[in-house]
Amino acid sequence: MPRWQRLELLVVLGLLQAMAPVSIDLYLPAMPQLEEVFHASATAVESTMVTYLVGFALGQLLYGPITDRFGRKPPLYYSLGLFTVSSAACAFVPTIGWMSVLRLFQALGACGGSVISRAMVRDMFPPSEMRRVFSMLVLVLGVSPILSPLLGSYLLLWFGWTSAFYAQATIGALCFIGMHFRLRESLAHEARRPLQMSSILANYGRLFKDHTFMGATAVCGFSSAGAFAYIASASFVFIKQYGVAIEHFGWLFGSVAAGMVVASQINGRMPHRIPLWRVLRVANLVQLGAAILLLASVLTAIGGLPVVFFSIFVYIAAQGFVFPNGSTIAMMRHSEMAGTASALLGTNQFLIAAFGTAFLGSLANPAIPMALVILACATISLTLNYLTLGPRLES
Repeated sequence: MPRWQRLELLVVLGLLQAMAPVSIDLYLPAMPQLEEVFHASATAVESTMVTYLVGFALGQLLYGPITDRFGRKPPLYYSLGLFTVSSAACAFVPTIGWMSVLRLFQALGACGGSVISRAMVRDMFPPSEMRRVFSMLVLVLGVSPILSPLLGSYLLLWFGWTSAFYAQATIGALCFIGMHFRLRESLAHEARRPLQMSSILANYGRLFKDHTFMGATAVCGFSSAGAFAYIASASFVFIKQYGVAIEHFGWLFGSVAAGMVVASQINGRMPHRIPLWRVLRVANLVQLGAAILLLASVLTAIGGLPVVFFSIFVYIAAQGFVFPNGSTIAMMRHSEMAGTASALLGTNQFLIAAFGTAFLGSLANPAIPMALVILACATISLTLNYLTLGPRLES
């Protein structure tokens, strides 16, 4: 594959992966304002994040078998179309409850791109290249949480909260056009699997019995749940608790995302002789240390915003090592049903994230539940790493 064509492919796949952060991060700066617009509590506003994560998790279970049966591109037309329409509809909701419902449909559209792009990586690249390819996807994926809150902040100031959803609908339409013209089908006809309930259940059963696959997905899932706890709470913690101006919030949030992008590129350039499991374990250890520092700071008020920001920065940067290595470990053994494996990987990740996010907003100080959830997720992720992963992966 020519270098320019490979770069184009990675950009398109990265944009499909970025549908989730785009639909989350663009409206983050508006979340405190939604409390006033809809006369709702912080918990009710954060429920729009929970329903999104649930929809994103469960929808992937459907896309996995469908994309293994009909190919990678046909389901993308439906998923991107649903995302675009539901994004625009969010701008017209009369209540916060209706927004939660539409966010569910928005997630069902966005998750197709996430599942199918991971499956296409497994279709097109050998396991020896997957670590680097997934790291490159994080580079494209990481641009979204850098730019989206910044764009969302200024859209909120200039045009109001509805502009964030119009922007998401526009991005969805552009991805639809780019996918149609620049992405080729990667699943050969002879490799397609029948869409039968017995076959689907058998495939998921095989994955559930694979301790390495389940261990890697759970490690990724709990680590990501800590990141989503930060994402869901960021605007309340930074803007409401620490008094960060709306126009500055995007820069603060984006700099945290930039740390993850840099870390992912370091990961992609690491020598192949360094085992995947070892890199993943060190990253989990770093996240646990950052989570302990974060909780200590918010409980004692020592260090204030600088220490809180530093702790979060380190945790999210370590995610740049967790996602590529954990995804590679999970996917490398299942090339014959990459769509189904990708779906279960994503479902585990987002269901765990939804469960963790549901505990936010329960205290007047939003930083405390955020720090508690992050610490719990980091502890569980590291524990599962030691219990399920290790040197046997490299045999």
